[in-house]
Amino acid sequence: MTPEQTTLIRYRMDRARESLEEARLLLDAGRLNGSVNRLYYACFYAVSALLLTQGQSSSKHSGVRALFDREWINTDKVPREVGRLYRKLFNSRQQGDYSDLVQFQETEVRAWLAQATQLVELLARQVEDVLSARGHSDDVITDP
Repeated sequence: MTPEQTTLIRYRMDRARESLEEARLLLDAGRLNGSVNRLYYACFYAVSALLLTQGQSSSKHSGVRALFDREWINTDKVPREVGRLYRKLFNSRQQGDYSDLVQFQETEVRAWLAQATQLVELLARQVEDVLSARGHSDDVITDP
């Protein structure tokens, strides 16, 4: 793994955590559609970082989902409920961003925030494990 790849992986994990914080702020402000958008992107950045540890990426969201399912969910490296949450947030973000009259429930979005936070931290641990195994322990991602 090159230093540039490690830098990009770290950047994506930082973006995942930043997007979680944005989701929290939007949720607290009553901006549920925006919060759902940021929840999806938090997961997307974390999944993208994980895929990059294996040298994989895609320019399309559907490609990222397909790679994640094939390489991590279907191989039981990551629990299946993680894949279900990722798909749920993708579909919800699509609805919130592109459909009219979509209204999410605050309790539902708060539950997704908790689940997305767990997803990001789970994938961060996976990323850390890969980096450590490849001798990039100085590059391990830690929560600020």
